[in-house]
Amino acid sequence: MSTIYRKTEQGRTEIATRAQRLAPRLRQALILIDGKCSDDELRKLIPAPADDILHALLEQGYIEVISVTAVHVVLPAKEVRPPVNAVVLTPGETRQRAVRWMSSHLGPYADSMNLRVEKAKTPEALQAALALAGNVVRQQLGEAKAQEFEQHVGLAPTGH
Repeated sequence: MSTIYRKTEQGRTEIATRAQRLAPRLRQALILIDGKCSDDELRKLIPAPADDILHALLEQGYIEVISVTAVHVVLPAKEVRPPVNAVVLTPGETRQRAVRWMSSHLGPYADSMNLRVEKAKTPEALQAALALAGNVVRQQLGEAKAQEFEQHVGLAPTGH
């Protein structure tokens, strides 16, 4: 998954006025957000921990998600149908499953991601939060656990 962010009115005001006295590393990252670069591109420009910085800017209302797209699309050779007994999860159920999985597998390290997932108000924001959570799981626990997480919450595998 690839996420594109843009500055909110609050973010543009902060760049122009410095009224909120944003921390230097957050301000530097905010300046880089242009509504065109993906989160993957931003991670190369923002010093580590880039995901935490983007998360902080999003939570504080300086940036917003404008696009979430699948980076890797694999088309099956023939039509694949979901099992007849496949369960379709509501956003609330998806949110709950993600938070429980991350808490049980990452412990207290999942707290900030769980807050982001829980605060997601729109389907797009939830998908962005889940995609970021998947990336965190991938970085912390490896590809197999990331795929397990994605399957558990009903995300399409990203194929990293």
